[in-house]
Amino acid sequence: MENGDGNEGASAFHMPEWMQIQFADQKQEFNKRPTKIGRRSLSRSISQSSTDSYSSAASYTDSSDDETSPRDKQQKNSKGNSDFCVKNIKQAEFGRREIEIAEQEMPALMALRKRAQGEKPLAGAKIVGCTHITAQTAVLMETLGALGAQCRWAACNIYSTLNEVAAALAESGFPVFAWKGESEDDFWWCIDRCVNVEGWQPNMILDDGGDLTHWIYKKYPNMFKKIKGIVEESVTGVHRLYQLSKAGKLCVPAMNVNDSVTKQKFDNLYCCRESILDGLKRTTDMMFGGKQVVVCGYGEVGKGCCAALKAMGSIVYVTEIDPICALQACMDGFRLVKLNEVIRQVDIVITCTGNKNVVTREHLDRMKNSCIVCNMGHSNTEIDVASLRTPELTWERVRSQVDHVIWPDGKRIILLAEGRLLNLSCSTVPTFVLSITATTQALALIELYNAPEGRYKQDVYLLPKKMDEYVASLHLPTFDAHLTELTDEQAKYLGLNKNGPFKPNYYRY
Repeated sequence: MENGDGNEGASAFHMPEWMQIQFADQKQEFNKRPTKIGRRSLSRSISQSSTDSYSSAASYTDSSDDETSPRDKQQKNSKGNSDFCVKNIKQAEFGRREIEIAEQEMPALMALRKRAQGEKPLAGAKIVGCTHITAQTAVLMETLGALGAQCRWAACNIYSTLNEVAAALAESGFPVFAWKGESEDDFWWCIDRCVNVEGWQPNMILDDGGDLTHWIYKKYPNMFKKIKGIVEESVTGVHRLYQLSKAGKLCVPAMNVNDSVTKQKFDNLYCCRESILDGLKRTTDMMFGGKQVVVCGYGEVGKGCCAALKAMGSIVYVTEIDPICALQACMDGFRLVKLNEVIRQVDIVITCTGNKNVVTREHLDRMKNSCIVCNMGHSNTEIDVASLRTPELTWERVRSQVDHVIWPDGKRIILLAEGRLLNLSCSTVPTFVLSITATTQALALIELYNAPEGRYKQDVYLLPKKMDEYVASLHLPTFDAHLTELTDEQAKYLGLNKNGPFKPNYYRY
C-alpha cells in the first residue's frame, strides 16, 4: 500500500478556519464547564449500577421485563418515533445523566462542537456507525449531529452497550439498535436495521472492528457507490481494510485512525494500562501481587497491560511474533516465552493480539485449576471459546460476565466475557481517553467527507499529522499545560512551520 503511510493525504490537507485558533485562547473555553454538580453526583450513584459487574443486563427495569427481547417490543419515544430498538426507552433519563457526566471529561469534543457547529462541516453527511455504545460514544454522536450529520448506530460488541445510554439516544431522536447481551443473530439484525432502511442511504461509515463494512460489502455492495469514505478504529478492522485493498476490492477511501498517534498511544496504551486492572478486579476480586501472568502480544495494548500488572507486583511473561516488539518486552524487563512453556503454571492468560486461536483448546486443557482467561484485543476470536462448548465440559455462570468452565476431573478455568473485550464488557474505560479517540474519529469523518475528489484514492490512509497534533493540543488545557513556541529563527533552522506539523509521518513516538 503505497498510500498506507498517509503521505499523500497529509500533504494535501488544508486546515479549516475553525481549527486555526490560537492555543493560548483555549484555556478559557475549558474553564467554562457546567457546574450542576449536585444533581450529577446523585445521578452517578444511581446509574453506576449500569456498569457494575453484579448488575443485570437491564439496569433500571423490572426483572419481568428482562425476559422480553427488545425485538419483540413496541416502543416509542416521547415524540412518537419508533425508529430504534433498545432495551427500555424508559431508562432515557438515567442515560442522559450519564452523557452529561461524560461531557465533563471530553473537553476536546465539546470544544470541537462549539467551534465548528456554525460552519456545519458535516451538513448532508449520513453516517452509519457500529461502535461500542457508551456515554462517550453518545457525546460523539451528538457532536456529529451538531456538526450537521444524520446518524444511525449499532453496537460492535454484544456486551458493551449501556442500555440507559442507548435509551437516551433513542429519546433524542437517534436511530439506535443495540442492547447489552445481544445474541449473534441480534447483533447482525441490528446492523442490518441501521443499513437497510427505505429512503435513507448512508454516505459515510464509522466502524470499530470492520463488521459493519463487512455486512454492507456482503449484503449491499451497491451502497458503496454513494459512500465517500470509511473511518475504522480497531486493529482487526484495519487489517480487514488492508486485505480488501491488497485484493483490489476496496472501492472507497478509508481512514485508519487506529494507527493515528493520538488513538494508538492513548486509547491503546494508556487506557488499557488503567482498565485491565479494573476489569479483572471487578469480575474476580483477585489480588495481583505475586500472580503469574502471561500477556499474548506486546503491541500498545499489551504494553499497557504489562506495565499495570508489573506495577502491582505480578510476575509477567510475554509472547510475541514480532522480533522488534519482542525485544522491547525484553528491554522492559519481561520474560519472552512461548505460550506452551508457561501455560501450566500461570494464574492469568490475557490476549492482546487481534489474531485468532491464540489460546487453543490444547492450551485450555493444560491450564492449572482456577486459571483466569480473558481477552483485551478487539476480536472475540483470540480465545477458542467454541472448542469449550462440548458435552464433557460444564459451564457455570457465577456472576455477570464470569463463567467457570469445569473439566470432568473437577479442574476449572475462569473465563471472562466469553472471550470478548474485557474492559468494555466487564468494566468501564476512562472517559478522557475516549475523548481523544472520539475527536480523532470526528476529524477523520470531516476530512474524508469534505475532501475534494482525487485527494484520497481507493486505499487506506492515516489521519493527516496536523490533525493528530490538533487533537492533542485540544486536550492540553485540561492539565494547565503550556506549549513552547518556536522562534522564527528556530523554525527556519529545523525547516518547520511554526504551527506544525512537527514530526514527519515516519516518526515513531
